[in-house]
Amino acid sequence: MIPSEADLADALTAAVRAAVTDLFASNPGHTFYFVTLTTPGEAFGPALSAWSHEALAGRTDADDVRYSYADSPFSIVGEEHLAPVRALFAARPQVFDLEDDEAEAEYDLRLRAMETALRRLSDEGLFGVGEARARVLVLVEVVPGDEENVPCARRLNPPGPALDAWLACFA
Repeated sequence: MIPSEADLADALTAAVRAAVTDLFASNPGHTFYFVTLTTPGEAFGPALSAWSHEALAGRTDADDVRYSYADSPFSIVGEEHLAPVRALFAARPQVFDLEDDEAEAEYDLRLRAMETALRRLSDEGLFGVGEARARVLVLVEVVPGDEENVPCARRLNPPGPALDAWLACFA
């Protein structure tokens, strides 16, 4: 049976919750300001990366890497939680095997599932509440950079310093 969009969103919500909870618990004293689910243009099952202020401190390339999922010491974390989700993504038709309209619909479905999962977790308070939440940027990123990353960032994040800083860099 092919997993539905709801199946993907539900599995991602549980997996990302567990991965982020483990990340935060394993790194006491770190103030995380960036949490991202990344996927390439084929919208394969995502990977989770994050940055903390403490990990960035003292880096001579801080301005260049502060939003780079790949350069973070917390790049591709929570694999034990996300690997089963990638199997669900792989059970769906592959974007690059479909005709244009079908490929676009499949791509959009996958990104909506990722965004839904992060929105749920944000609503639960996993990334903080109130002012604390406004200091954490939460993203679904198509990598390398994609024009849809900006509207998604606006949908997932409240107005505030984290979103403003990211938009200043990338918008």
